[in-house]
Amino acid sequence: MDKHAMRETILEAKRRKGLSWEQLGEATGMSPVFICSACLGENSLLADQAKALASALDLSDDTTQALQAYPNKGQRYETMVTDPLVYRLNEVVMVYGETLKEVIQEKFGDGIMSAIDFTMDVDKQEDPKGDRVVLTLNGKFLPYKRW
Repeated sequence: MDKHAMRETILEAKRRKGLSWEQLGEATGMSPVFICSACLGENSLLADQAKALASALDLSDDTTQALQAYPNKGQRYETMVTDPLVYRLNEVVMVYGETLKEVIQEKFGDGIMSAIDFTMDVDKQEDPKGDRVVLTLNGKFLPYKRW
């Protein structure tokens, strides 16, 4: 089973079982954001993690194996960015953008995060293993209008 078929199988099983990413994170002992990204095909799971997810969603052995396969990250997008720092930020969106969309919409509903009613903070977190960049994106949730 390839990552695309795995993704569709998992999303259908998640819908059928009525489970949230939070619940799947709890079932696997992992971050709901990371579990979502693995289910969308952008990350891989270790065997025990894949088995825990398979148990929660009643997934086949083929799907469990596909969860463990290494992904080709960000392949659904094309990029022309050349500046290394900007490219890495773009990479975050390529790898985790759909995951963020899934998790945000699960928590808030069908809508978007505003980039108009928006603030962003950049902080430095000192760490003996190497200082960390902490980005905080804070945007108003805008539900899509239905008419």
